[in-house]
Amino acid sequence: MTAVPPRRIVVVGASAAGLSAVETLRREGFDGSLTLVGEEVHPPYDRPPLSKRILTGDWQTDRLRLRRPEDLDALGLDLRLGVAASSLSPATRTVTLADGARLAYDGLVVATGVRPRRLPECGTPGVHVLRDMDDALALRDRLAAGGRLVVVGAGFLGTEVAAAARSLGAVVTLVEPTAVPLAHVVGRQVGAHLARIHREHGVDLRTGTKVTGIRTVAGRAAEVHLSDGTAAEADDVLVAIGSRPNTEWLAGSGLDLTDGVGCDAYCAAAPGIYAAGDVARWYNPLFGTGMRVEHRTNAAEQGMAAARNLLGPGRPGPFAPVPYFWSDQYGLRIQAYGHLRDHDEARVVDGDMTDGRFVVAYRTGSVLSGVLAVDTPPKILRSWRASIAARTPWQEAARPALL
Repeated sequence: MTAVPPRRIVVVGASAAGLSAVETLRREGFDGSLTLVGEEVHPPYDRPPLSKRILTGDWQTDRLRLRRPEDLDALGLDLRLGVAASSLSPATRTVTLADGARLAYDGLVVATGVRPRRLPECGTPGVHVLRDMDDALALRDRLAAGGRLVVVGAGFLGTEVAAAARSLGAVVTLVEPTAVPLAHVVGRQVGAHLARIHREHGVDLRTGTKVTGIRTVAGRAAEVHLSDGTAAEADDVLVAIGSRPNTEWLAGSGLDLTDGVGCDAYCAAAPGIYAAGDVARWYNPLFGTGMRVEHRTNAAEQGMAAARNLLGPGRPGPFAPVPYFWSDQYGLRIQAYGHLRDHDEARVVDGDMTDGRFVVAYRTGSVLSGVLAVDTPPKILRSWRASIAARTPWQEAARPALL
């Protein structure tokens, strides 16, 4: 943390976390120089609808914007859009941009997010990734009734796109290298349930197999070859095999760049340098572990926390949220609170998977660590969230009185 209150703050990354940081800084009374840098030319916009309402055409892109132009103007920002950060020198406290500009800072928030992992064929026409608005529009233009889409990777992004494509009448093949999609996150029981839902909606779900190559016809992707010896015909292919933190521009800075920007419980990566959002890996004292969370709610909350802690004396304390995420597929609302990864037990504690409305609780060690619900009233979810935040012992959490 800086020894004196900062007068020049640079926020690198103009999505949800970066926007939350600059708004919090102004709201907390910071009246110094404030620069917001964004690699995309678009002003800050919301990403979760890209794989849902934008793909289906239910929304146009103007509904994605997070703030009106006049709201951004009111923040008094030096707004640098369409230019990436290329390097950081903590010794001189400067950020260098790809256009050669050098930005001096007293305080810095790194909110550069992530980018998609790619296959070697990702440069081939017809092979897509989905991270930004332009990606979504390019894929939307290709989706149509009768079109053949192969989705590589059955994580939440891949399954959301598969559901959106099926709603448009596309023929969808979903390829997943593990035996049960999402089992490493939500457990085998929930993963198997989600797999059944996709198959019931006509998705050709192929598990336990990997992509070995993509055959092209006339220079465009036409067939995906798999390690089990089968192939899937395609007009388009979406690669959804995870993401990588955008930290290359920080090479040589001395920061811990192991799986994102390493931070303490206050989101501090180094004196005067904080990180927030998908790129930040911080120690969450509520769960007693380091984590990096790629979800919209966390990005906004962590941007606020990083900004407040950066301002110095009177900082609010450790960032110890109960992480939250949601997914919409086939009209189902899937929501989860807590830290589901590396759980020791998952148990259906309310409802029944056969009727599609249920709650699954997760145990890590001897305490309730997470909950996932499908089509469950918000009041019930709020109760479970409070129990997770209280580190409720598992035996108490599993009692019917809590349900």
